Amino acid sequence: MFKVPINTPIMDKEEEEIVQKVISERYFTDQSYEGGKYVREFETALESYLNVKHVIAVSSGTAALIASLYAAKIEPGDEVIIPSLTFVATANAVKAVGARPVFVDIDNYYTIDAKEIRKKINKRVKAIIPVHLYGHVANMDEILEIAEEFGITVIEDAAQSLGSSYKGKMSGTLSKMGCFSFYPGKVMTTGEGGAIATNDDELADSLRKIRNHGFDKTGSITTFGLNFRMPQINAAIGSVQLKRLPQFLVAREKNAFIYLKYLMELSDKITLPPIRDGAKYNWYLFTILHPKRQKALENLKREGIDARVYYDPPVHKTPSYSYGGPLPKTEMVSKTTLSLPVNPIVNEDIIKKVTAILKESLN
Repeated sequence: MFKVPINTPIMDKEEEEIVQKVISERYFTDQSYEGGKYVREFETALESYLNVKHVIAVSSGTAALIASLYAAKIEPGDEVIIPSLTFVATANAVKAVGARPVFVDIDNYYTIDAKEIRKKINKRVKAIIPVHLYGHVANMDEILEIAEEFGITVIEDAAQSLGSSYKGKMSGTLSKMGCFSFYPGKVMTTGEGGAIATNDDELADSLRKIRNHGFDKTGSITTFGLNFRMPQINAAIGSVQLKRLPQFLVAREKNAFIYLKYLMELSDKITLPPIRDGAKYNWYLFTILHPKRQKALENLKREGIDARVYYDPPVHKTPSYSYGGPLPKTEMVSKTTLSLPVNPIVNEDIIKKVTAILKESLN
C-alpha cells in the first residue's frame, strides 16, 4: 500500500552531490566565530530570504530557543510566557535556562491569546515566546505592544512557520529574535538544525558566541556558551533546500486550497483552518478540528494516510509541567485537532480520498 506521510524530506541529486563534496573535503565542522564556509553561505542565503540583517545557524530548533533565551539574559527565577498548545521543546528550552514556563490559552488561530498574556504579567515575567503553530502566525501587533509596555523580550518560536508572513514581514523577523527548525519534517530541512534571525547587532554577536562555547572573534572566551554549532554538511544541504523552498511552498498552498474546496461541504461539522487577516501561511500542516477524531484517525491510518494529532496532551498536562490550567480552548483543541498531509507529494486524488474518509467517519 502506498503510504502518504504527514511530512517528508524532499531531496534529489543536488543535495546528494553537495554532501559528497563536503565529505570529500573532510570539512565537517568549524569552530570559528563566523561558523565556517558552508554555514556562512547558508546564513547569508537565509538572511536574504527573510530580509533580515543576521541569521545565526545552530544545531536544532531547540538549540535556537535556548541560545535566544541566554542572549536575552533569562535567568533562574525568571518567568517566560508561552502557549501550552505547542511542541514540548518550547517549554523545555525555558526550563533548560532555569526559568519557569507560564502557560497561556490560545486564540481562534491556535496561537497564544494576547488578551490572556496580560493576565499573566508580573514582575518575574521577562520574556514571551509566541509560537506560530502549524504555520499560523500569532497576533504579533498586540503581543509586541504588550511587550513594549512592560519591557519584556519577545522571542518567536517560528519552528513551524518558515515562509509564513504577517503584513508583509516574514515570521521570525517580527520581534527581537526568531527561532527556526530544519528538522526533516519541516517545510525544508538541513537533516537536523535550526537558526535564529535578528536585526540586532549586539544580539547577533552574543548568539554567535553562545553557540560556540562563548568564544569571541579573537578566540577568547568572553561569555557562557555551549556547542550549538551547525555541522557543515547540514548547512550545505540547507543552502540547496532553501533554493527549492519557494516551489515547496507553492505546492503546499495549492494542496491546501484543494482541501478547502473539497472539505467545505463538511464545514458545518468540522472546523477548517482559520486564516488571520494580514497573514500568509506556509501550510506546514493542514489542521482541522474533528468531533470524531479517533475514528477519523484510525480510518485514515488504515488507508495509509499518516494523519497526526498535534498536541494531545498539551504541555501543561504533561508530567513535567502539570500546572497552569485550566486553559479551556487549548484543552478543547487538543481533544479534536487532526493534522492532514499537505506536503508536496500530496495530490488531488489523495485529497479526494482523505475527504471521503473524513466524511464517512462523521457518520
